[in-house]
Amino acid sequence: MSLAVQFDTIAELFNNLAHTYKGKNKTALAYKPGPNDPYKEITWDQFYDDTLSLAAYYVEFGIKPGDRIAILSENRYEWAVMDMALQIVAAVNVSLYATLPPGQCSYILNDSGSKLFFVSTGIQLKKAVEIFDECKDLKQVVAFDTPQNARLLENDYVRKWESVLAEGAGLVDKHIPEIKKRTKSIKPADLATLIYTSGTTGQPKGVMLTHDNICSNVKSGHMVLDISDKDRSLSFLPLCHSFERTGGYYAVLAGGGEIFYAESIDTVSKNLLEARPTIVISVPRLFEKILNLVKKSVEDAGGAKKAIFNWATSVGDRYAKGQRGLVSLQHKLADKLVFSKLRERFGGRVNLFVSGGAALPAEVGNFFAAAGMRITEGYGLTETSPVMTVSPWGKERYGTVGHVIPGVTVAIQRVEDTKIIAELSGNDYPSNLSSEEGEILCKGHNVMQGYWGKKKETAEVIDKDGWFHTGDIGRFVDGYLQITDRLKHMLVNAGGKNIYPGPIEDMLKSSIWIDQVVVVGEHQNFMAALIVPDLEVAKSYCRQNGIKYTSDEDLINVKQIVEAVDKDVKQFNKKLASHEKIRRFRLIHEPFTIEGGELTPTLKIKRRVVYDKYQHLLDEIFADDVN
Repeated sequence: MSLAVQFDTIAELFNNLAHTYKGKNKTALAYKPGPNDPYKEITWDQFYDDTLSLAAYYVEFGIKPGDRIAILSENRYEWAVMDMALQIVAAVNVSLYATLPPGQCSYILNDSGSKLFFVSTGIQLKKAVEIFDECKDLKQVVAFDTPQNARLLENDYVRKWESVLAEGAGLVDKHIPEIKKRTKSIKPADLATLIYTSGTTGQPKGVMLTHDNICSNVKSGHMVLDISDKDRSLSFLPLCHSFERTGGYYAVLAGGGEIFYAESIDTVSKNLLEARPTIVISVPRLFEKILNLVKKSVEDAGGAKKAIFNWATSVGDRYAKGQRGLVSLQHKLADKLVFSKLRERFGGRVNLFVSGGAALPAEVGNFFAAAGMRITEGYGLTETSPVMTVSPWGKERYGTVGHVIPGVTVAIQRVEDTKIIAELSGNDYPSNLSSEEGEILCKGHNVMQGYWGKKKETAEVIDKDGWFHTGDIGRFVDGYLQITDRLKHMLVNAGGKNIYPGPIEDMLKSSIWIDQVVVVGEHQNFMAALIVPDLEVAKSYCRQNGIKYTSDEDLINVKQIVEAVDKDVKQFNKKLASHEKIRRFRLIHEPFTIEGGELTPTLKIKRRVVYDKYQHLLDEIFADDVN
């Protein structure tokens, strides 16, 4: 729980870490040069030298304190060098999701007034070249990789990373006094980054996070989670998202830990075995996928394997809840037969799982706890840097997002009359505090400075008393914060009943047959759902039962599969209030994806996009009433 160094700005964090580990051959970061290559480890000495070289290039180029520099890249070593170099010269990081189309990149570059644009692959360089003339403040593009299309490099405003770094190395002696002067002049209240919210509607807004916003959040996180110089994380969530930026990057470095970069989101399973991390920071989707794969494997095996798995899960659940004696002996056997194999999928060394970005279904958390792999859940938003709450280690209550962290205050405000009905500050965990439901508010050093260039939008979310309005609905349960749903996701049926779709969707996704789901029913007489079935489970079922199909679209019309989904939906309906029950559904053969526009880069559903895309199915569903 102790920090490796003291710091009040990100620049101080970097410089103090580099000084602490100077000459000690301590690994800071690591990456894979190629798919079949081992990880290449970068020491703090090399990290510092490369960062100083790029910082000198910034100064020579004319970058001034407060200037914005943008980056469009996947997680990689160059990302960290680019970021730390601009932090020590008092510039501002503007990071873009690698999945953004050229038009949205152009909007962010113009809105932020970015002067330099760093891009990773040839795909990203092509976007930069396409929009360069549209971006009035942009002066230069720096490409990390050599593109297959060499003509992209013929533009006089494009430079290669290697040449920029080499030029900067020759300028360090010239500019080191200026770099040190700027680093020393940085104040905690100075702007460190603009993180553009992906948003499910409208143009993205630049969230202004200061050094104090981020550093206070890192320090608070270290008070409740143990990250040390013995730790190693695997980084695969986008660094342009605040969860990975604060938790998976700055917080890991602040503890002296190592960061190994995954090759891509698609290679995480392989990279886990290669990097063997002790920390895995993810969104619930990864944990849900793994649980569904395990369930599918057990269902396919059936017989003794299924019986052993169910027994082991039951034993693990009792052990996780504190039962000992005979349960301890049974747990050792269960671990040997079942759980140890699951841990090996993560490299065998993970001691800290952190989930954030969306609600972790209770069933998923309870399963991993039973397997001896407790998941610590955090909650927050980009606007809160992002962490507001964290589950206490060993005292997790799945279905909640834990306790308010030190330095942060969270309140519940009744939606109907805007009265604050409960309030908790970090280190204050009254087990007897429960509250009714309302909007979640936040105060603290972690709350953003505002939205870049948008005073009106800022005033809409930060009230005159300094409370940031999250737009999330929740309540306190025995001192733990429980999230119900997004305020804007609330559905109101034809009878005026308020329905939050999130918990219903989480329940439905626990079925082995259901991969993704969107609950619908605004102003309707009943609730319904658009469901993407787990296509691998469906295909496996068809193979085992000799059912022929010609395509995924054909697959969702197989009678037995529709009936299997229907059976599970009816079982879940027994747990729901009458107005929440799913009366009808339609299966969709195309998964919701970022590329397809249905998901944000952080894998949240863009409900309006889904509604528009599948309006014809909604028309079918609600063509007449269901009694």
